[in-house]
Amino acid sequence: MFSVIRRVLKKHDLGYQDLGVELTEQVLIKAGQDTLAGLEWLHSKGMKISLDDFGTGYSSLSYLKKFPVDILKIDREFIDGALSDTNDRSIIEAIVAVGHALGLEVLAEGLETPEQLQLVRSAGCDLGQGYLFQRPVPPEELIEGPWLLNRIY
Repeated sequence: MFSVIRRVLKKHDLGYQDLGVELTEQVLIKAGQDTLAGLEWLHSKGMKISLDDFGTGYSSLSYLKKFPVDILKIDREFIDGALSDTNDRSIIEAIVAVGHALGLEVLAEGLETPEQLQLVRSAGCDLGQGYLFQRPVPPEELIEGPWLLNRIY
C-alpha cells in the first residue's frame, strides 16, 4: 500500500499533505505492526488519516488515542435519521464533542439535504460529504474535479 501511495504522489507531483487515507476501524484492528508503523510515518509527513464509519462497529474510544487519526467520519446511518430521531442527533453531538476534545476534525457523511447540513453544522461538524455537494463521478473526472470534503462552518 505504501509504495503505491509514494508512486501516486510522485506521478502527480503531490505532497503527502495533498492526499488523505481513509480507513475503517476493522482495517485498523486487523492491521499488523508494519501497517501501523507505515500509517504513523505517513501521518508524520502531513498526510491526513480519516477513521470512516465512526459510531458503527466497535467504536472503541481507545482506538482514537492508539492510532494516528485526524478526522472522524460520522456514519451516514446517523445522518439519515437525525432529522426525526433525537437519539441519532445525540450520537452526532457526542461524536463531535469527543472528536473536538481530542483535537480531531469531524466529518458528517451522506449529507443530501440542506436540513441535514444545518443540523450537522449546528452540532459542530467541521466537514461534510455527500450528494448535497457532489454526485459520484468517473475516476478520470475525479482527478480534475473539486475536492470532495467540504468545510461546513
